Amino acid sequence: MYPGAYVLAGEEFAGHEGAQGLHRLASIAASITEIGTGTDLPLSHASAAALHGIPLLKPDIARVHVTTGRSAGGSIRKYRHIHAAPLDPVEVTFVDGTAVTTVERTAVDVACCGDFAQALTAFDHGLRAGGRADLMRDILGNRRRRGGSVARRALDRASPLSESVGESWSRAQMIEAGLPLPRLQHTFRCASGNYRTDFDWQGLVIGEFDGMVKYGRHLRSGESAAESVAREKRREDDLRGTSGAMVRRWTWADLERHRLVALVTPLAGALRTLGRLAEFTLTESGHAQPIP
Repeated sequence: MYPGAYVLAGEEFAGHEGAQGLHRLASIAASITEIGTGTDLPLSHASAAALHGIPLLKPDIARVHVTTGRSAGGSIRKYRHIHAAPLDPVEVTFVDGTAVTTVERTAVDVACCGDFAQALTAFDHGLRAGGRADLMRDILGNRRRRGGSVARRALDRASPLSESVGESWSRAQMIEAGLPLPRLQHTFRCASGNYRTDFDWQGLVIGEFDGMVKYGRHLRSGESAAESVAREKRREDDLRGTSGAMVRRWTWADLERHRLVALVTPLAGALRTLGRLAEFTLTESGHAQPIP
């Protein structure tokens, strides 16, 4: 995991979330190992995100990330990526005794190192973790940064209502394709109960990202996978029957293969032709509003 630090392999470290969990332990081990050596620096980038509990899209977790606080002295070593960048004292905090960059600085650092989808995911979940959009903008504006234009564009469209990496990546693909932006996490009152959906376009089209958690780890007590699938099918039928909405689902594999736009575009196009679908934008609070 890190020189001198070991952990027993287990299922909890499988998959995307598990890999970030393992990186969190490696980052803590690195921080403890470097104490008193003169090279103990605050964790940053994906390592700080792991300690803050901020999930990321395809993060760079091959090495532990730290930042020097100076414009020089950066290097990439076997186990550590040392970033040379100014660091204001107010941009450093502590998580369980470990020095890390703040949520806002962490989100900005990650966003500036990735593509639009990675940047949007970092900001969505940075905001969801309690980060402030105004501080993120201040950090972005206080000096020139490589990747700054992509990060600013992503921050303008970020929302704390995005509940998973898959939902953030879905929205990023919609934005980059120029699709109308959906409302997020709206609750529909149906005959058999209230259902909250991932995305919807004015209640006429409902979009659902099906991550592995849908039918696996979030099973109800005593419920089999088959029963969970059947329950989700009843939910979908109820949403269609009550609201008359068209429902589309997609998976991580669809996002990997960039099939989401092909799934959603025909529905959005049909509604726009009928004059029933306005373009949407997101306010800072994450709520959708029509563009005048």
